[in-house]
Amino acid sequence: MDTQELHRGRLIDHIQLVVKDLPAAQLFYGAILKSLNIPIGGSADDYFWADELFISTSDSESSAGILTGRHHLAFQAHSRGMVDSFHEAALANGGRENGAPGERTYHPGYYAAFVLDPDGNNIEAVYHGMAKRSAGSIRITF
Repeated sequence: MDTQELHRGRLIDHIQLVVKDLPAAQLFYGAILKSLNIPIGGSADDYFWADELFISTSDSESSAGILTGRHHLAFQAHSRGMVDSFHEAALANGGRENGAPGERTYHPGYYAAFVLDPDGNNIEAVYHGMAKRSAGSIRITF
């Protein structure tokens, strides 16, 4: 068998799941994440997160905007220009506007654009600014 290689941490920035019952979701995800030795990063009345996974209620501010299929996927971008290009390409190829490129208040330097894919899913490209990364990705070989 040839050596195979996977990369983690360079494509998907985060995934947001919108749930009907946040306490039930906290119980479920808290248990399975604990079993995987992944701590809950933080929480509030209407959301919680762990690493790249963000879970919220439908009335959370983080879920604001056009009601979508409730799936949210954010891709990492390496520059503001890449976010702008993502937005232009999406709109030119069947996407619908859901948040023009610009800075967001999530943290300093957070520059993102949001579009709805043809099925109504909320797709984002985000550039986190001049933050330093410890590695471009995690490389897994087997």
